[in-house]
Amino acid sequence: MYDAASPHADEFINHQEILDTLEYAERASQDLALVDAILEKASKMKGLTHREASVLLACHDEERTQRVFQIARDIKQAYYGNRIVLFAPLYLSNYCVNGCVYCPYHAQNRHIPRKKLTQEEIAAEVRALQDMGHKRLAIELGEHPVENPIEYVLESLETIYSVKHENGSIRRANVNIAATTVENYRRLKKAEIGTYILFQETYNRESYERLHPSGPKHDYAWHTEAHDRAMQGGIDDVGLGVLFGLEGYDYEFAGLLMHAEHLEAAFGVGPHTISVPRIRRADDIDPGAFDNGVPDDAFMKIVACIRIAVPYTGMIVSTRESRACRERLLELGVSQISGGSRTSVGGYLEPEPEDLSTSQFEVNDNRSLDEVMGWLIELGYIPSFCTACYRAGRQGERFMEVCKAEQISAFCHPNALMTLEEYLIDYASPAVREAGEALVERELESPTIRQSRMRGQILRNLDAIRGGARDLRF
Repeated sequence: MYDAASPHADEFINHQEILDTLEYAERASQDLALVDAILEKASKMKGLTHREASVLLACHDEERTQRVFQIARDIKQAYYGNRIVLFAPLYLSNYCVNGCVYCPYHAQNRHIPRKKLTQEEIAAEVRALQDMGHKRLAIELGEHPVENPIEYVLESLETIYSVKHENGSIRRANVNIAATTVENYRRLKKAEIGTYILFQETYNRESYERLHPSGPKHDYAWHTEAHDRAMQGGIDDVGLGVLFGLEGYDYEFAGLLMHAEHLEAAFGVGPHTISVPRIRRADDIDPGAFDNGVPDDAFMKIVACIRIAVPYTGMIVSTRESRACRERLLELGVSQISGGSRTSVGGYLEPEPEDLSTSQFEVNDNRSLDEVMGWLIELGYIPSFCTACYRAGRQGERFMEVCKAEQISAFCHPNALMTLEEYLIDYASPAVREAGEALVERELESPTIRQSRMRGQILRNLDAIRGGARDLRF
């Protein structure tokens, strides 16, 4: 039997355990009494093991599938309410030495223009993002020891946090960079990053090594154990993810949950976020070349089962997905989305010519941030730019304690309303502002706010924001 708390990748992501899990899940999914027992456990909203969740994913009984979706909705509401956090990716450089066959940044691609932002260009991109209304970013760049050393990342973070433009400021920068050393993670922690995000791409070691034929990323263990080193380096919050479509989705699903179990067993803290990207077309990448594509219906169930298995974690879906797909995923478990995104280096200041694109992947939701805000408000969600937990020390184990106790809404709900109010005053179009203000007034009458001991302060803070104050939080 594998050791879930082992620091070694081949133990906490044990290939034979995944194969045994898939065999067990296929067999057990035919036993509807057992499936019902797992669903009953799931309804308690305390999570499932990777084997239990795999059984639900493998069960194709329509009645049980609909119950999976309903439990996912219930968990999403209990833990996260109707809040949806907004962010934007910021691509700094597409120089890369790796040979990843699914990414257009791979070193063998001689067609894509290579570009790296200067600190002045980064500041200009940040101002453009602030003009849209963004408060939190996800930093993205390729792996290149000369062009993109850790010093460049640290300097870029300093630049990002230093830019104060009109009422805009970036309050949280998450970082999605290649696996590195414990010492470099300490340096990132000192630079006050939010979450350290690293996608596994695929948990199947054989597939992983084939898909990463060259470069530092070829080392499966170094990559897979990166989150352990990040936590050893003092980073409280880490984010997991796979690129669905590279390997069979049932295999990836089991591996992803085993990774979450490992982090909780080893550090007492599971992943702060889980991302669920699907492979998309890019410069020299054809998704049809990969034979493990995930259809929409299966994708919806994957998201619902992740929400059930790890109810405390934030779930992220980007503009890789269409508006219609994202709308379905929001109710099934997704709590964070990007909006107004550009996946090219320097893409926020001005659009790139198509023949000179540096985009990492094709975007399927091209709406502006304001359009996304209006859409979320129309659906009854509270668009949130809140970063209060990060800055108030509710991170890592402390965040998990509050979230698992289903008490996080006491902080998140009022903070979401305050950041929404900031957006409505500073950036929203007239129609979005009108709809948003009506939403704020409705939410002030919700049980969460009316019963809050902080209600008086919430009302005073909103009045202060309307009077010009910014960055108020609980």
